[in-house]
Amino acid sequence: MAAKQKITRRPKLKPDSDVASPMPRSQRPDSRYRRIGFVLPVFLLLFVVGFAGIYSKWWGSFTVDDVSPGVYSIEVVREFPHDPQAFTQGLLYAENDTLYESTGLAGRSSVRKVALQSGKVEALQKMDRSYFGEGLTLLGERLFQVTWLQKTGFIYDRNNLSKFEEFTHEMKDGWGLATDGKMLFGTDGTSTLYQINPHNFRVMGKQVVRYRTHEVHNLNELEYINGEVWANIWQSDCIARISYKDGKVIGWILLQKLREGLITAGYNGIDVLNGIAWDNKEKRLFVTGKLWPKLYEIRLHPVKRRFDDGVIKRLCLRMPFDFGKP
Repeated sequence: MAAKQKITRRPKLKPDSDVASPMPRSQRPDSRYRRIGFVLPVFLLLFVVGFAGIYSKWWGSFTVDDVSPGVYSIEVVREFPHDPQAFTQGLLYAENDTLYESTGLAGRSSVRKVALQSGKVEALQKMDRSYFGEGLTLLGERLFQVTWLQKTGFIYDRNNLSKFEEFTHEMKDGWGLATDGKMLFGTDGTSTLYQINPHNFRVMGKQVVRYRTHEVHNLNELEYINGEVWANIWQSDCIARISYKDGKVIGWILLQKLREGLITAGYNGIDVLNGIAWDNKEKRLFVTGKLWPKLYEIRLHPVKRRFDDGVIKRLCLRMPFDFGKP
């Protein structure tokens, strides 16, 4: 018979024994750590998502308010002769190297057709002495012109400059005029850019033009270029590129070197920069000024260094018009 196997029993532990009794499963450390290990990532995830939302909202508002409009210098591509007696108030380019121009001053105001290459005035329509010519634009076969200190405007036949219609607009005054081919854009010397119905001349909409938080006053001659409205700022050497949808200035073009160059060359009788014309087919940009002997084809170059508010305010922003405009 096989010997019986000896069985060794585990001794009972005394109450004061150094060996602790087994914990209930729910109180074991590994279970507690597992709970913390689950809750902590969830908490961190919620925190990150919440912070990201706050950060995104803050950063978005910061970038919208802080991003500066583009600043551009110019390169002169070519110079053309320009009538030094023309007090340029409106300028536009038509096909075949033809310009149309509106000039001001009492007794000297006119609408004229000009050959780009020679500067020769090919046709001219003098205005009554009671009118001071201002902005000019071409829509279809008709030239639209506004006048200073009055709400009266005129429509001319582009072929022979015969005047065949007079209209009344709703702006406070007549300064600049441009078109996108459907509606008219107008200025009255304030910070307001108007959208005007070309059929009944009612205001369809308007925007206050702003550079950051600053209103841009003295909006003058206009040109519509690639979905933007460009405006001379009266009494400055700056052109503002404007989003007509919200009135924000999205770019500044600095042209002070043109006027300085003319003065250096001895042309001391010139007045301010005024006149923007765009050749949409050939993508050529032209500018001139009041009583300037030259018209310039220019090309833009982005300025890489950042301009602070003070520089732009000094160069481009002017106090509101005080009705002392000549």
